[in-house]
Amino acid sequence: PPQYGLVFDAGSTHTALYIYQWPADKENGTGIVSQVESCAVNGSGISSYADDPAGAGASLKPCLDKAMTIIPAGQQRETPTYLGATAGMRLLREQNSTKAEQVFAEVTKAIREYPVDFRGAQILTGNEEGSFGWITVNYLLETLIKFSFAEKWEHPQNTEVLGALDLGGASTQITFQPGVTIEDNNTSVLFRLYGTNYSLYTHSYLCYGQVQALKMLMAALHQDSPNPQQISHPCYPGGYQENITIAELYNSPCVPTPGTPSPAQVLTVTGTGDPAACSTAIQKLFNFTCGANRTCGFNGVYQPPVRGQFFAFAGFYYTFSFLNLTSLQSLNHVNNTVWAFCNKTWQELVETFPQSDEHLHTYCSVAIYILTLLVDGYKFDERTWSSIHFSQKAGNTDIGWTLGFMLNLTNMIPTEALEHAKGQQPSLWAGAISFIVLATVTSLVAILLQC
Repeated sequence: PPQYGLVFDAGSTHTALYIYQWPADKENGTGIVSQVESCAVNGSGISSYADDPAGAGASLKPCLDKAMTIIPAGQQRETPTYLGATAGMRLLREQNSTKAEQVFAEVTKAIREYPVDFRGAQILTGNEEGSFGWITVNYLLETLIKFSFAEKWEHPQNTEVLGALDLGGASTQITFQPGVTIEDNNTSVLFRLYGTNYSLYTHSYLCYGQVQALKMLMAALHQDSPNPQQISHPCYPGGYQENITIAELYNSPCVPTPGTPSPAQVLTVTGTGDPAACSTAIQKLFNFTCGANRTCGFNGVYQPPVRGQFFAFAGFYYTFSFLNLTSLQSLNHVNNTVWAFCNKTWQELVETFPQSDEHLHTYCSVAIYILTLLVDGYKFDERTWSSIHFSQKAGNTDIGWTLGFMLNLTNMIPTEALEHAKGQQPSLWAGAISFIVLATVTSLVAILLQC
């Protein structure tokens, strides 16, 4: 029977449970882990339960119940189970470490009620999140190892590993093999997988996930507004209006509260549908200047030039999928499409997308933010833009950090090269055949001499 593994992805805006399986009779590291099912946890991310930690634990139970219907009862106690939290919990830990610990205590308590091999809940560092996403992409797309027609595991020849671009709610990660010496050790990670060394550049920008970035944008617009109770939002469609409170706007470490405003004060946000002004406002969230003789991404963080093919997933994929921009269109086409969308009024958007979700008014701002991040931040241009593949899955498996995380913690990707999964090495076969032939000839000669 197959073996199973469970990983909770506890992100800043939502939590999901991924159920993986692999043949139990295979040796570790044979590249055959597959995703059986995923389950979206109702509600926001576990960091939103800072004032109701028991609610964080309770929110996980419906997905755990679902997992128990999939995993045979006799194998549940041997099922390794993990919970990894990302930037939302990093921010909560900065704000209030006691509340973060209480949330973890409650999710641990909830998972331990189930007959699984729970191996702990932890907050991933930004570099771990980026690195595990990179492992997932390259594992699924068989750039690390593949099963050949000769029925053996081989390191693919002349195959370049892929870069990974991840956009969450509170952070964004870039990870790739640069092909040059990495100058900043804080952005360097070394993996030895299947007997091959991989020197990677990776960095995570906290507060530059799409939710926190849009919050920083709204706060900047508020602070620049001549009327402290009104916000003119160039990224929201003309004719759109909403109310938010000061408390809702300034409730994150990414958005410091100016002065001492009343938390209950209501602000009126009015969309103006101006993509040029939207782009200008979003660019102010970044510092694109680099030091002398140094290449960088943004905010002074070292980054070598992008190189090779990249898979962009999570928030990158969802927004560009909505805009039908996931088919390797040119950068010029992407810009024109985003600009045209941002020029539509709220009335036009509602008529064009009558079944759309509650985030319809934010797609323009997120799209321009993604373009700014990729082009001005990560330094993709018209030539290298075509190397970005916007994708949610590889095969039937979701792309994200969870699979790489589980593969790493269960030691399913060995550091040394695998022996062939089937049969013996050719040299051994040749030696054995030579020995059999020699023995046969010797026996025949002996018989002839006796005759």
